[in-house]
Amino acid sequence: MSNFVEIRNLQFAYGDRQILSGVNMDFPRGKIVAVMGGSGSGKTTILRLIGGQLQPQEGTVSVDGQFVHALDSKNLYALRRKMGMLFQHGALFTDLSVFENVAFTLREHTDLPESLIHDLVLMKLHAVGLRNAQQLMPNQMSGGMARRVALARAIALDAQLLMYDEPFAGLDPISMGVIANLIRKLNNALGSTSILVSHDVHESFLIADFVYFLSQGKIIAQGTPAEMLASNDPYVRQFVHAETDGPVPFHYPGQSIAQHLGMQQESCP
Repeated sequence: MSNFVEIRNLQFAYGDRQILSGVNMDFPRGKIVAVMGGSGSGKTTILRLIGGQLQPQEGTVSVDGQFVHALDSKNLYALRRKMGMLFQHGALFTDLSVFENVAFTLREHTDLPESLIHDLVLMKLHAVGLRNAQQLMPNQMSGGMARRVALARAIALDAQLLMYDEPFAGLDPISMGVIANLIRKLNNALGSTSILVSHDVHESFLIADFVYFLSQGKIIAQGTPAEMLASNDPYVRQFVHAETDGPVPFHYPGQSIAQHLGMQQESCP
């Protein structure tokens, strides 16, 4: 099976702050791959490098056989038509209705007649169960409904690559399950490649085919969800089982409390 996205020897830093170091990843066609890790581990940065918003200092990022960072604006724009993005918290246009939010992508990237755009929007909304909510405004919907509208917008062009940035953040358990099932069903129906960036172990492991764990900008573990659940790696165990202490410490590094109290006592007359 060929890979739709390949990352090789990736290095990226913001100034002197190293974010990603020596990262290699494969995202096979038709599969859902979860990228997991703590805050600041570089997960969202990977999505931005794939989308061409950022460029690596070293290494390569290829999408459908094209090196993203080597493309000019015209060809990058064309490549992005193959991508769909579900932004964290949905990022809907607050002054546009549900229908207009989904139609925006089709109007921006195609020359289709309005009659066809109308039918396509209704089809996408039907796929996420919100065809009858087309006239609602974002402030009239729950968080779960808004996330489903954002998902309909992400699949509007039948993208070959779908990227999800924390799709479960802030949702109740029922909405999380709905979104997870939609991601799996839509991936299967479209035959697309999906990249899922998430902190949520339970929902991600239910739908992912493969998992990468990032820590401090490096891949520290990879495998199927079953392999990650059985892993003895200390970081993976701490993350998967939500343990308080482990490689990621509870206390901010520095002097011990005994040292602090001792210094305070010494300073007292």
